[in-house]
Amino acid sequence: MRIALDAMGGDFAPEAVVKGAIQAAQELDAGASIVLIGKEDVVNDLLKEYGYTGSNITVVNASQVIEMGEHPTKALTHKPDSSIAVGYGLLKMQKVDAFCSAGNTGAMLVGAMFSVKAVEGILRPSIAGLVPKLKGGLGIILDVGANADCKPEVLEQFGELGSIYAKYVLDIQNPKVGLMNLGEEEGKGTMLTQAAYQRLKANPGINFIGNIEGRDLFNDKADVIVCDGYTGNIILKMAESLYDILNEKGIHDPFFDKFNYEAEGGSPILGINGNAVIGHGVSSPRAICNMVLQAQKMASSKISERFRKNFSE
Repeated sequence: MRIALDAMGGDFAPEAVVKGAIQAAQELDAGASIVLIGKEDVVNDLLKEYGYTGSNITVVNASQVIEMGEHPTKALTHKPDSSIAVGYGLLKMQKVDAFCSAGNTGAMLVGAMFSVKAVEGILRPSIAGLVPKLKGGLGIILDVGANADCKPEVLEQFGELGSIYAKYVLDIQNPKVGLMNLGEEEGKGTMLTQAAYQRLKANPGINFIGNIEGRDLFNDKADVIVCDGYTGNIILKMAESLYDILNEKGIHDPFFDKFNYEAEGGSPILGINGNAVIGHGVSSPRAICNMVLQAQKMASSKISERFRKNFSE
């Protein structure tokens, strides 16, 4: 298995990325390797500087870098040899099994849509967030930013995508799907959530348990939480802020430590023909390492192939 990693993506790249890659190289399963994509001379110099002497990191040259503030579509068009474009090119040609980047989020999304493309039948791919549960384990919330406005049928597909991910990556049998709403009753919410409720309820492929409220985010009521990207992004950022506040006040707890963005390292893009993970822009070496390990788990579970099979049927 080969995991591609954008060496130039993130506020602290390439140094933090190379350090994270070295950490991940020591924790990957036997036979797995990392492909660092970036300015070859810079990356090789850093590997040498940090004392890397292993054999499971290789470097692929990419002469250009898409900066964080650049327009995604224009940047990908004008910078065909950027680390993000090269990474998706390798993924499309199946020369790597997954691609990770803490770089420009928009470019990662646009790159996915125009290179590996959405799985046939998927209306809109989703960015998913992983949610720690009070009794242990993780749940998944989607969407958390890719689709601010969603039609009911898109929310229904999020329920399917999340269920497949929860089953095969998070090892949750028959995952419970809940629709984030402002009340538990069936008739609550906007016209959008009311229509989405009926579609989710009628879908035989998911275990829909009805509406959930914000207070249910971290309990075991639902394993898969469905919402539009506007709502999901607010929830995600709110959870991240709780960790920052507690950390600032010197309060540490094993549960709340899971709110740290470093814990999982990134957010998977679900519904595309390949495995891709978007990391936080301020990713530390530990976050980069965990992003690579998450990508390895996605590739091992053959999650992309499972999406294709589900929606082809």
